[in-house]
Amino acid sequence: MSQLLRQHAEQLFAQELEELKKQDNDKCPANWVLSPQSVVTYLVGGKLKNGFEVSPKYIGSRRLMEIAVATLTTDRALLLYGLPGTAKSWVSEHLAAGISGDSTLIIQGTAGTSEESVRYGWNYARLIAEGPSAGALVETPVMRAMKDGKIVRLEELTRIGADVQDTLITILSEKTLPVPELNIEVQAIKGFNVIATANNRDKGVNELSSALKRRFNTVILPLPDSIDEEIDIVRRRVESFEKVMELPAEPPALQEIRRIVTIFRELRSGVTLDGKTKIKVPTGTLSTAEAISVVNSGLSMAAYFGDGQLKAADLAASIIGSVIKDPVQDKLVWQEYLETVVKTRNDWSDIYRACRDL
Repeated sequence: MSQLLRQHAEQLFAQELEELKKQDNDKCPANWVLSPQSVVTYLVGGKLKNGFEVSPKYIGSRRLMEIAVATLTTDRALLLYGLPGTAKSWVSEHLAAGISGDSTLIIQGTAGTSEESVRYGWNYARLIAEGPSAGALVETPVMRAMKDGKIVRLEELTRIGADVQDTLITILSEKTLPVPELNIEVQAIKGFNVIATANNRDKGVNELSSALKRRFNTVILPLPDSIDEEIDIVRRRVESFEKVMELPAEPPALQEIRRIVTIFRELRSGVTLDGKTKIKVPTGTLSTAEAISVVNSGLSMAAYFGDGQLKAADLAASIIGSVIKDPVQDKLVWQEYLETVVKTRNDWSDIYRACRDL
C-alpha cells in the first residue's frame, strides 16, 4: 500500500482510467486521455462492456456532469459553483484526471494570490545575472497547461483579488499568454482549458467582472437531493478514508451515518425530516464534507480511545464542533435542537446523553 497520505485521482483510480481507455471506442478531442462519454462514466460510475465496475466519484445528476464535460470540449472555461462541501474541488480534480490524466496543475486562490502566480514569475537570481531570458522565467501551472494542452484548476476563484482575476481574460479569450519582457507569447495548444471553483458563501468577496463571467460556463453543484444519496456519499468517502489511514476500527454502522446526516440535513433546512417541527439554523454550512469529517473523527476516537466500534460518545464532540461555530448564537441553536428533537427520539437516547454530557 502507498505511503502517501493522499494520492492524486489519476494515481488512486489508475486501474479504472486504464480500463476505460481500453474500452473507449468514442472519438476523443485533441490531447484528451478519454472521450467525453468515458469521462462522464468515470465521474458517475457504471459497468463497462467487459464487466468491469467503475466506481462513482460524483453521486448526483448525470446531466450536470455531461454539461461540465461538454463545456470543456469548447473554448469556454468551466466554473463549478455552489455551497461549501458540495464536491466542487473533488469534481474538478476528477475532471482533470479523466481529461488530461493529470490533476496536479492547480492554483489555490487566496487573497494573497498574485498576478505572477497566474501568468508567470521570475527566478530573480538568474534575472539579475542574465537579464530577462527563457532560463530565468518561472512557469506557472497555467503556462504549463497551455503548452501541454491540459486542464488547469483554479480553486476558490472569488477569493483572488479582482485585478488578478482579470489577468485570465486574455488567456481565456485569446488563448495566449504574452511575455512582453522576452517579446514572445505562449499560445495554448488543443486540450487546454480552465476549471475554476467558487462557493456562494463568498459572494461579494471578490465578484467576477462581467467580462470574466462571460468566458465561463457556470455549473451549479447542489446539495444532495435525498437523505439516502447523502448517506451513500458519506459511506463511500468514509470507507476510502479507513483504507488509506488503516484504522484499527470496524466500519461504521449505516445507522450511525444516517443519524449524522439526519442531524446535518435538519439543521441546514430548519425543519425536521418529517416536516413537523421547525428549528433554528446555525451559522455554519453543515455540508456533506463536514458530515464525512465527523464520521472520520469518530472512527479515530473509536479506534484509538475506544473498543474499535463506533458509538455515539465517539461522535458527540465532532458533531458539536461542526455545529457550534459561533459560541453564543450556535450554542443556543444546538441546545434547543438537542432538547426538542434529539431527546424525543427513542432510539437516539445514547447520542442525546453523549452530547448533553459535553
